[in-house]
Amino acid sequence: MNNSAIIQKLKQLGYSTIPDAFYSSVDMWKSWYQGDVKNFHNYRIRNGENVVKCKRYSLGMAKKLCEDWANLLMNEKVKITLEGTKEQEFVDRILTENNFEVKANEMQEMKSALGTVAYIPRVVGQEINDNGEVIQGNASGIVLDYVTIENIFPLAWTNGFITECAFTSIVTRNGHDYLYMQIHRKEDGGTYAIENRIFKYDNEQIADEDLANVSGFENIPPVVHTGSDKRQFVIDRLNIANNINYLLPTGIAVYANAIDVLQGVDIAYDSYVNEFKLGKKRIMVKPSAATFLDGEPVFDPSDTAFYVLPEDVSDGAVIMPIDMTLRTAEHNTGIQDQLNILSSKCGFGETYYRFDGSSVATATQVVSENSTMFRTIKKHEIILEQALVELCRILLRLGNTAMNAGLKEDVEISIDFDDSIIEDKSADFTRDLQLLNAGILNDWEFRMRWMNEDEATAKAALPKMQDMTTEQEEEIE
Repeated sequence: MNNSAIIQKLKQLGYSTIPDAFYSSVDMWKSWYQGDVKNFHNYRIRNGENVVKCKRYSLGMAKKLCEDWANLLMNEKVKITLEGTKEQEFVDRILTENNFEVKANEMQEMKSALGTVAYIPRVVGQEINDNGEVIQGNASGIVLDYVTIENIFPLAWTNGFITECAFTSIVTRNGHDYLYMQIHRKEDGGTYAIENRIFKYDNEQIADEDLANVSGFENIPPVVHTGSDKRQFVIDRLNIANNINYLLPTGIAVYANAIDVLQGVDIAYDSYVNEFKLGKKRIMVKPSAATFLDGEPVFDPSDTAFYVLPEDVSDGAVIMPIDMTLRTAEHNTGIQDQLNILSSKCGFGETYYRFDGSSVATATQVVSENSTMFRTIKKHEIILEQALVELCRILLRLGNTAMNAGLKEDVEISIDFDDSIIEDKSADFTRDLQLLNAGILNDWEFRMRWMNEDEATAKAALPKMQDMTTEQEEEIE
């Protein structure tokens, strides 16, 4: 996508966004995530006579870093709990319909790779009057759009909080590409309006087009007045200061300041692989040794272990083996040293990755609460928790305005992250159960801690003393 053309189009519409240079950094981070960096993984070298093309072997650690951070921050053990049963069921249904359990982990990976992602709830089947105002209660559902920084163009922000933003996507209709743009902006009264625009997108050139002329966009209004002073999009990024441009509200890749180390890892691994390629045992033979004997060659010509010299030489043996000593121990140490630096630079602390000669394994031990990794996880969870809570509140608000769901929008929302790598939950559960049986811990406290309930809900869920007495009497009889 031509970001400079989009930035120019936004400028024509009266909007300013972040500079195009930042998106160049995003392109570089993306190339490392994909594992194919121009002029690094494909390069040329002179062998004394000619310039030959070379392909550098890679461990793909940029992708591995992002996968591991995604698994630590957002996995199947993360629980989103809303205080009300009706509200919980509604949010769970919307998230399930939008494959959130899978996509949320994927977006955490993309956030680690590119720095910033967005979640945009969009109402489906909602009617708009002639003034662009929402007609409440007639929508058929809510769809979540998952967007990465390549399609996010912040328009206004305060203290890193983006208040207005444009989002883009490429759609194809009848063999033609179009750029769909959605602009979330504030109106004079402080409420949000959402502009919908579409453009022809040909050879990375953008030209205006009417929504009514594009299939599937005929019923989308040019402007929707939401009537709400709260934004209808959620921005999620890593909790790392943007040292590319500290004035911008966007995040940076988890390895943005470790590119040199990623290069070091791949250079060491490439040398390790080539050590085996170049160290392969060879047997050099003179042409005289390759003569035929009784119509049969002296050795199998298809055996790659033999190499026939170009001409017979007067000195040396007729057959001379060459067996180079492999420096595997040195290479293992070199790769491990680079992985230790990379692990430290990207927030895992040292020795998180272990190279065993065939693969890269990760640490499985329980992490100490005073470790670098523990503090980094908790640091990233600050922004992620805010993003998930805001997303739930937007869904509740849209459920009321678009579907007349009758939801309580200010319910308490809690996010229970997976801390199993940080603390031994099995041991903690056993300890708390012993405290409960000993009468040191209240039963409702036990429910609050292990069932993620507030005090009122936990107490209400416990059986009444009279019910317990009745059950005991029935058992005695």
